[in-house]
Amino acid sequence: MYYFINTANLYKIKEAENLGLLDGVNTNTSLIVKEGIIKTNDRYSHYKNICNIISGDLNADVISTDYNDIIKEGEFLSNLDKKIIVKVPLTIDGIKAIKYFSIKKIKTNCTLVFSTGQALLAAKAGANYISIFIGRLYNTNIIKEIKLIYDNYFFKTKILVTSIINTLHIISCAKIGIDIITAPLNEIKLLLNN
Repeated sequence: MYYFINTANLYKIKEAENLGLLDGVNTNTSLIVKEGIIKTNDRYSHYKNICNIISGDLNADVISTDYNDIIKEGEFLSNLDKKIIVKVPLTIDGIKAIKYFSIKKIKTNCTLVFSTGQALLAAKAGANYISIFIGRLYNTNIIKEIKLIYDNYFFKTKILVTSIINTLHIISCAKIGIDIITAPLNEIKLLLNN
C-alpha cells in the first residue's frame, strides 16, 4: 500500500520524504490556501517546489468546472512537471475531461467519489486514480465493493482513500488491498504504537 501525505506544507513533505515513507503528495485548494498561497502563479510555483522535494507523484486539482477550462488548466498542470497527476472533480464535465486526458495520456485522479456507481464511471472514463473519502463514509463496504468491481473487470484505476482520521482506517484499507492511502504524517506515526 502506497502512502501519499495529505498536505501542501513543504516542511511536512520534507519530513515524510526523509523518513523514507513517502510515495507521493495529495493536495487540494484548501490545503494550498492554508499555506497562505492565494495567487494562481504562486500555486503553480508551489507545485514545482513540491515536485523538487518528492520522488513520487503529486495530486494537484483543477479549480475550473467547465469542460474546456478543465482541459486547459489540466494540460497546463501536467506540463509543469511529469510527477503531477491532474485531480478532476466527479461531474459530467469532469468525466468528459478525464476521457479526453486518458486519450492524451495525461494522468488523472477523479476526486469527490462517494459511491460505487461514481467509481465505475471514473474507471470507464479512464481515470488513473479515484479519491474516496473514507472519513465521510463511516464504513468500508463501499470501498470493498469498488475494489471488487475493479478486480472483476481488470480496471487499471488505482483506489486512493483519503480523509483518514485514525489508524483503524489505515489498517482497514490495508486489509482490503487498497492501492494508496493519504493521511497526515501524524496518523502514520501512530502506527508505531499499534
